[in-house]
Amino acid sequence: MNLHQKNKARVIAFYLPQFHPIPENDKWWGKGFTEWTNVAKAKPLFKGHYQPRVPADLGFYDLRVPEVREQQAQMAREAGIEGFCYWHYWFGRGKMLLEKPFQEVLKNGKPDFPFCLGWANHSWKTGTWTRDGSNQMIAEQTYGGEEDYRIHFEYVLPAFQDQRYITVDGKPIFVIFDPYSLPKDFIPYWRKKAEEKGLPGIHFVGYTFNALGRPIHNANGEQITAGYFDTNEVSKYYAYITDDLGFDAVVPIGTYRAEILAKNKYWFALQRKLSTKFSINIRNLYDYQKVMRHYYAPEDAAENVYPSLLPQWDRTARSGMNGIYINSTPEKFGETIEIALGLVKHKEEEHKILFLKSWNEWAEGNYVEPDLKFGTGFLDVLREKLTK
Repeated sequence: MNLHQKNKARVIAFYLPQFHPIPENDKWWGKGFTEWTNVAKAKPLFKGHYQPRVPADLGFYDLRVPEVREQQAQMAREAGIEGFCYWHYWFGRGKMLLEKPFQEVLKNGKPDFPFCLGWANHSWKTGTWTRDGSNQMIAEQTYGGEEDYRIHFEYVLPAFQDQRYITVDGKPIFVIFDPYSLPKDFIPYWRKKAEEKGLPGIHFVGYTFNALGRPIHNANGEQITAGYFDTNEVSKYYAYITDDLGFDAVVPIGTYRAEILAKNKYWFALQRKLSTKFSINIRNLYDYQKVMRHYYAPEDAAENVYPSLLPQWDRTARSGMNGIYINSTPEKFGETIEIALGLVKHKEEEHKILFLKSWNEWAEGNYVEPDLKFGTGFLDVLREKLTK
């Protein structure tokens, strides 16, 4: 029996491979830089602020070590997680970053734990890891046309053909981080290549906020969403990704819309404008429970929408004071899980999918791996809600 057949939902956890040194990070941040570098030096910004966040059972691990990957898989399996969605960085013409951990997983057949890939199709800039207002290019995302699509597909094909690869309706899942910037000929080309290789197809999933804070336009250049405060136009975003861009499904992230609804929208707009225009780092606190009341939209119950699970959120290790969810606990995460389960319970078994954001985004304070404060609490509550 497959794991998702005995659990209330199929939980797939986004997995960050940024926990090992690479030459590009050595060049920009100093030899040995990994995600742990910022995590370890984070400091509390106010009374009761949970920083720094210190890993417990797994320690400050290095993903080049096979035993670490095995331990992660065992923890995830015990918590009822179906598999990992490894973020995959392909910048065009064969340029990749952080590819080693997944290459080892694929090559060695270990851990024997399901997986899929999510293409993080965005440029790397220094602004992701610094607080000084600089934003220099580290690696630019490019799209090289059919020849590049072919090379990319051939690189990914062995993963698609691996028996561990996660499928929906028999088709391998492939998540796209930024569906809006993907060239429109990419999906048709990959579908054709999949057919040529004997695959039943590819299940393309578009990752998106359920409100973007900017308007989107159709192929004719017509504006089809209102723009900044488009909190009631969720269905238009989802339909645009599936109907106009050709994706099979959507995985929505509800933070932006929830933050607008949890606070006065005019205050929200003002602080965003000031912080962007003048690089002002405003302390921006949200109560986790209040945000999660608005995190999901009614449209998330649709058959081709796979809601996300957000256990906690605090990006101060990377970006100073911007965006801190306070008072997040395993118990409150359990309430979030119950809401999400209610959204998928009437769907077909194959489509009862929840994407966990995330397994190990430590510098975003967005993880379920054990830490010194909560231990295995987030994993424990996930297992409890999925199986009871």
